Amino acid sequence: MQLSPPPLFKQGTPALIKLAVCLLASLTLMVLDYQYRTIDQVRSIASFLLTPVETVMLWPRDLIRGTYDYLTTKGTLEQQNEALEKRVAELTLLANQSELFMSENAQLRKLIGIQEQTRFKILIAQILYNPPNPLSQKVIIDRGASSNITAGQAVADHQGIVGQVVRVMENKSEVSLLDDRDMVIPVQVARNGLRAALYGNGRGKPLELRHMAAVSDLQVGDILMTSGIDGVYPPGFAVATIDKIDRNVDKNFAYVYCSPVGGVNRFRHVMVLFYDAAFGPKPANDRNNKTSETKSNRLYRGKQ
Repeated sequence: MQLSPPPLFKQGTPALIKLAVCLLASLTLMVLDYQYRTIDQVRSIASFLLTPVETVMLWPRDLIRGTYDYLTTKGTLEQQNEALEKRVAELTLLANQSELFMSENAQLRKLIGIQEQTRFKILIAQILYNPPNPLSQKVIIDRGASSNITAGQAVADHQGIVGQVVRVMENKSEVSLLDDRDMVIPVQVARNGLRAALYGNGRGKPLELRHMAAVSDLQVGDILMTSGIDGVYPPGFAVATIDKIDRNVDKNFAYVYCSPVGGVNRFRHVMVLFYDAAFGPKPANDRNNKTSETKSNRLYRGKQ
């Protein structure tokens, strides 16, 4: 029986020689490839054959990368879009506020101009809100007893009379508007001086000149001014314009419907008039001595 070592332990070419041979072959191939480009064609063919395999192998990576980029871009765009929408809303609000401030400044300039023309004290007030009462037409202003406001004082804007103070609190007052049912104001026609009484008919209804004869010298478009005979409203302030006249000749009666010239529903500032009829008007210089009708027409033209 012959004993021999197993194949694993058979002695052959030493490992160092094998390593040296492999290194020498590698160096030789590298030198040949560098000098003569001998295996470029082999490399090109191998690259062409392996390209589909590389593409398939890279699909999961490209899919993950594309999904990440899409989600990141979408999230960024949504944030930018939200920020732009907020900015647009802010700019729109600023533009609206700018227009409001410009309108208020223009009205205040007109009120100050009227204050310089009148011969009695005027206090500018701001409308705070409308009381929630559907049966009356009133507004609340930010001036009260602390500003020496008293019940009964006339209230106007730069276009004309808007109402009268009916209730006074410490720092605010309640003003009844011309179209309130309880409002009555003595007026006269600026064109001919005809006197009458103007009544309010409630929310959404026209003002009315009552107890007018059918043959009264009235025309559509006539301007009604305060007559001043009641001692509450100073004379010469525009109040309303005549819109419609229904004459009943048989009963010698006329229904005269009017609209107020004041813009209380369009403006935020009004004037409280400190007019005292007992003292009468102060004397004026000759160059400023104008009739009440002329001054009234000038005040009414201020709104146009």
